Order: sequence, then C-alpha cells, then structure tokens
Amino acid sequence: MNVFSRLSGALLRAFLVVLLLATPSVLLPGVGADGQQMVALAALFGGVLTLVEYNATYPGLVEFRDAPPFNRLRFALLLVMVLTLTLMQREASDPSALTALSAQAAAAVGTAMDFAYSPVRLATLMLSDRATPEQAAVLRNAAGIAYLIATAAVAMFVAVIRLNRWPSRNVAFNVWVNLPTFEATAGGDVVQRLLRDARFNVALGFLLPFLIPMAVKVGTSGLDPLTLASPQTLVWVTVAWAFLPASLLMRGVGMARIAEMIREKRRMGEAIGTPTLAATV
Repeated sequence: MNVFSRLSGALLRAFLVVLLLATPSVLLPGVGADGQQMVALAALFGGVLTLVEYNATYPGLVEFRDAPPFNRLRFALLLVMVLTLTLMQREASDPSALTALSAQAAAAVGTAMDFAYSPVRLATLMLSDRATPEQAAVLRNAAGIAYLIATAAVAMFVAVIRLNRWPSRNVAFNVWVNLPTFEATAGGDVVQRLLRDARFNVALGFLLPFLIPMAVKVGTSGLDPLTLASPQTLVWVTVAWAFLPASLLMRGVGMARIAEMIREKRRMGEAIGTPTLAATV
C-alpha cells in the first residue's frame, strides 16, 4: 500500500509540474512549432525528474521531500507567479475580466514598488538603453507583482514555522532524507554547519534581486528589448528573477529551524542523560 501510495503521489506531482511548465505556452500567443517542442521537452524532463525523485525510496536532489508543506509552498509560489504573469501578458492579445484584473493589479503593485534602490527599480535597469518607456513599464509591473508574491510566500512559510507547524512533530525529521545535498557527517558540529549554510542562503536570497540586474547590466550591457518582446520569455525571466531568491530564503529559514530542533533535542538528551543522534530529530 505504501508503494502504491508513493507512486500515485509521485505521478500526481509529475503531472502538476508538466502542467505548470506548459501553462505559458498554452495561454500565450506567438509560440511557434520549435518553441512548442522545446516547451514539451522541458515539461517532460521536469515531470520525469519529479516522478523519479518522489517515487524513490532514497533521497536524490529534492530537499525537504518528507517535510510538508515546504515544497508545496514553493510549488504554489511558482504556480501563482507563472499564472499571474501569464494572465497579465495575455491581456494584450486576448483581454478578459481575469486578464484585466491581473494587469491592473500588476500595474498598481509595480508603480508602488518602483522607488529608488528597490529591487523592482533595479529590475528595469536590466533593459538596455534602447528600451522604450512602455517596455520598461511592462517589465516593472511584472517584476513588482512577482516580487510581492514571492515575499508573501516567504512570509507564509515563516508564519508556519512560528506557529510550530513545521516540521511536523508527529513524524521524526530525517536530515539525510530531507537534506540529501547536506553531508551531516562531513565533520564539525552539525548545528553550526546548518546555521552557517542557513545564514549564507538567507543572505544570498536577500541580495540576489539586487545582484542579478547588476550582473546582467555589467555583463551584457542590458537585455535587448526584442528578447523580452516574447510574452513567454518575459514570464520566465521574471519568474527566475523572483523565485530563486525566495526559494533560497525559504531554504535558509528551514535549515535554521532544523538546527534549532537538533539543539533542543541535544539539551533534552543531556537533561535525561541519553545520547542524541543528529541525523534524526
């Protein structure tokens, strides 16, 4: 029964990943045959990777696999972000009440967050000097709504931790399964190493929205406006700019929480005079 349950869950997750990756190409115009093939290949790869990771008994690449709702929140963040930006871009070709609402919300948020030294203002600097004010406004609106959604997702995850709802107290947290890329036995105190990695992820997640536009501007003299003329390209560029920092922030906060749990269990073990394994908390 466990094998069947794990397989059905992995199939459902794989289907949702394929649906997510295919959404912009399905809803937005101007996708040629070559573009559709690339999207289909990317969606198939993402689905197969998800299926293999969640159907496997042993860990692979996906972190916090058995610690919901971490990955569910990240998927929901990505889904809401992609869907909102796709509807915003669809307003120009196939307007409706839903697309108009998305476009108006993005414009309001983008305008409100467009102030000196803000991540949204810096995102517009990724464009080259040939960009028109209208093109800069489109990127500003997309960046503003994406950054707001990402911030809300991070705040929601922090709230879940503060309410003591993550990770679940009913199931033991296995560091090896949920952090497969973190070597718990590599040497040194595991708590200090977790805290160090947590601080690094939080700092990098906070700085990336500022660093990415600077790197693009310095390395390429700005993005060609024709590159972002494709609605699908604009969606994925903006999603990558907002999702990666939010994901790193959530990872850092999660690792800090695990370090705190290990430290608490150590104190409890010392109080009752029993040893505590760091691999399972």
